[in-house]
Amino acid sequence: MIQVHLWSSLRSLTGGQQVVEVEAATTGELLKELVRHHPRLQAPIDAGVSVAVDGRIIATGLSEPIPEGAEVYLMQRLRGG
Repeated sequence: MIQVHLWSSLRSLTGGQQVVEVEAATTGELLKELVRHHPRLQAPIDAGVSVAVDGRIIATGLSEPIPEGAEVYLMQRLRGG
């Protein structure tokens, strides 16, 4: 199981949980499983989120492997101006 730390603005969509657990081997599986367990996350995921694995923002797509024991954060996509 992977522990996913949620950005503060996403926590209200998971009943206030700061950390949720899902079974996933890649970033794509991670997002799919998050929505399966917490359907209210679908809209922000569709709007764009960033996934950080061990301190690195994943920008290579949905096939990036997630190693066992990795530190994973789900954040709403940061936008600049």
